[in-house]
Amino acid sequence: RVPPQSLSPSIKSLNYLNNIMAKVEANQYGADEALMLDIHGYVSEASAENVFIVRNHTIVTPFTSTNLPGVTRETVLELAPGLNLTAQEQFFTLYDVWAADEAFITGSAAEIAPVVEVDGRTIGDGKPGPTTKKIMKAFRDLVMSTGTPI
Repeated sequence: RVPPQSLSPSIKSLNYLNNIMAKVEANQYGADEALMLDIHGYVSEASAENVFIVRNHTIVTPFTSTNLPGVTRETVLELAPGLNLTAQEQFFTLYDVWAADEAFITGSAAEIAPVVEVDGRTIGDGKPGPTTKKIMKAFRDLVMSTGTPI
């Protein structure tokens, strides 16, 4: 991904060339999505979504210093305490993703999408996990209960 020293990740510039190239490369290898790393090798984000892993019932997402702080990401962090879940921001590596109990991505279009495989490695038992399902339901309930009906 473009390092924050070159372009602030908090600026939504519509310059998605590197993200599109990552997605195309991932698709060429049979993957649906690409994970982007920062210049230190830590997971930053997916090509157009934020990334979460679940370890020991704790939801972990990268700091926003290297990614766009998405509104769906923020909503998940706000929902977590009400679901009796601990959420934290911290740096993590691809190895941490491979070894996670669960993983999911968040975005305005994706909402909450489970991740069950990365780089040919199964995450958890290869199915959406209970924490991911709990967050998906809470997010869906929130979306369906707020806003202006059209």
